[in-house]
Amino acid sequence: MAKIKVKQVRSKINCPVNQKRVLESLGLRKMGQVVEHDASPAILGMVNKVKHLVSVQEA
Repeated sequence: MAKIKVKQVRSKINCPVNQKRVLESLGLRKMGQVVEHDASPAILGMVNKVKHLVSVQEA
């Protein structure tokens, strides 16, 4: 399965609670943090919910 790197590039301060929970479930706690995940449909759906807060690269 393909891997993706997800980096938080914007703050979650004024975001709705559900978007904050998505970031936490992706493993993103701080600005600039990078996590690596498999590119499964569930992960891609979560990334799509917070696409304005993160950047995505193929690993």
